Amino acid sequence: MKITDIRIDVIRRSLDTVGLATDPGQTGGAVEQGVLRVLTDDGIEGNALVGQHRGDSHPLMQQIIRGIKPLMTGRDPAEREWLWNTLDSLGGRAGVSHAAWSPVDVALWDIAGKAAGVPVHKLLGTHRYETPVYATWQPRHTAAEGYVAEAEEIKAHGFTAYKIHPGGMPTREAIRTVEMVRQAVGDDMTLMLDPNNSYDFRKAFDVGRALDDNGFYWYEDPVPWSDFDSITELSNRLATPLAMSDLAPFLFREAAHYVRLGAPRLLRGTARKLGITGLKKLCGLAEGFGRNCEIGVAGNSLLNAANLHVIMSVANCAYYEYWMPQSAHQFGLVEDIRLNERGMIDAPSGPGLGFLLDEEWISAHKVATLE
Repeated sequence: MKITDIRIDVIRRSLDTVGLATDPGQTGGAVEQGVLRVLTDDGIEGNALVGQHRGDSHPLMQQIIRGIKPLMTGRDPAEREWLWNTLDSLGGRAGVSHAAWSPVDVALWDIAGKAAGVPVHKLLGTHRYETPVYATWQPRHTAAEGYVAEAEEIKAHGFTAYKIHPGGMPTREAIRTVEMVRQAVGDDMTLMLDPNNSYDFRKAFDVGRALDDNGFYWYEDPVPWSDFDSITELSNRLATPLAMSDLAPFLFREAAHYVRLGAPRLLRGTARKLGITGLKKLCGLAEGFGRNCEIGVAGNSLLNAANLHVIMSVANCAYYEYWMPQSAHQFGLVEDIRLNERGMIDAPSGPGLGFLLDEEWISAHKVATLE
């Protein structure tokens, strides 16, 4: 089998405004993303979606068409490891980022699964057939009362785990949020906190002690990912495990450096940056040192599906991240990822990624095709 062409349908859609106006992650308005189509001479088409529900996706799409398409056309789509090992050269010489390579890698896995007639997680080696879930919103509140209401709403929807994104609130208010949310939801709900790398050591330590006192499951990205001294010190002094890092530059070798440091206790990864190939490697790296690799939301439906396949193939990821509102990152599929009656997510059962493109919706929202 050979790759004959790579195309991207550019779609435009409108999102409701969500998040604090002061937060750089606020979403809303018109966004343009891509539907990637990797075509083969066997008639099998591999798919992925390009870009997140925020930010400009066009640079990624151009990197795929200009940097990866000439390299992959005429090659066997099974040569995923070859492509992984060209990434340093592609980045340095052709300006191709991991975020552009990742959807291509996912589409190649989609081809492999479709060709074999099995879901991707079976090619990776299935470990389980459902996964627990935690729900989360981006920063939306400036006071503890807002996060209490958010937690209660999430619990009422049947979720048993919730991650707080507190934004840039002051230390005292962040501690108050931690205490009030725990009191509101009780001890039977799993809680996490993610300040998005915005704290210095002192603030991270003070808030971390409140997490210890209130039985939080993990403390995600409290300080910049490259503040190795603070990460090590916090890991040694707090009971709540640190989980690092969702920040864009954090990839595979950075995680290996964390392991050498002996901190943090949990690694983070996502198909948005590592594709399926790299994410499976990261989970294996973490497993070898007795750590979990917690997989974060990937920003669109098919990259989230890629996350899901990796989760089903490993034992060392506790949760799937369920981003709210669903409309921010779910689009373009006939049926998307949903909770089952137990509040879990089932392993995909169809071949490849296991989700069908909604071609009618895509056609109605398409504004261009890149070739």
